[in-house]
Amino acid sequence: MHFTLRSVKLLLGLWIALNPAAAGFGQDPDGPKHIFVDALLDHLVGNWKLTGNVMGHAAEHSVAVEWVLNHQFLRVHEKDNAPATNDRVPYEAMILVGYDNTSDRYVAHWNDVFGGRFSETLGYGTRSGDEIRFVFEYPDGPFHTTFRWNPETQQWKWLMQQKTKSGQWTDFADFTLSRAAAK
Repeated sequence: MHFTLRSVKLLLGLWIALNPAAAGFGQDPDGPKHIFVDALLDHLVGNWKLTGNVMGHAAEHSVAVEWVLNHQFLRVHEKDNAPATNDRVPYEAMILVGYDNTSDRYVAHWNDVFGGRFSETLGYGTRSGDEIRFVFEYPDGPFHTTFRWNPETQQWKWLMQQKTKSGQWTDFADFTLSRAAAK
């Protein structure tokens, strides 16, 4: 009888290990078979003209957005339209927006011309209606980036705010994204 109980345990263990439905308790809710589907972010796919202000200066950028990496991330490629000068490097960023199903939150990998130090901090976002608010906890203080979709105008608003040393929130950048004219 001891031999039979051991055999049953072995067979049950093998069945659980080899049967994905029976082993569902061990499956990760993220991964290549669980693509990131988001109706709100689908509105961001395409080409955009970004206009607005950053740190009190007018800005005009081109933004190209597409789903990448097996539809796990939305890649946002933002590029300053102004040419480089001796004292100015045009801004450029590659932002990857994904979703962490385990933690039930958006994640943003923001990589730009400021290099590796500033790209170490991930942004974590939550959605409320037609907006996603990302929080970045940078070494020099917290930073918020809010993506807001306006279905009536078919435009996006991006508001970026930073917390000053005195604890006040100030606008860092305020942008509007409008569909770029077809080329």
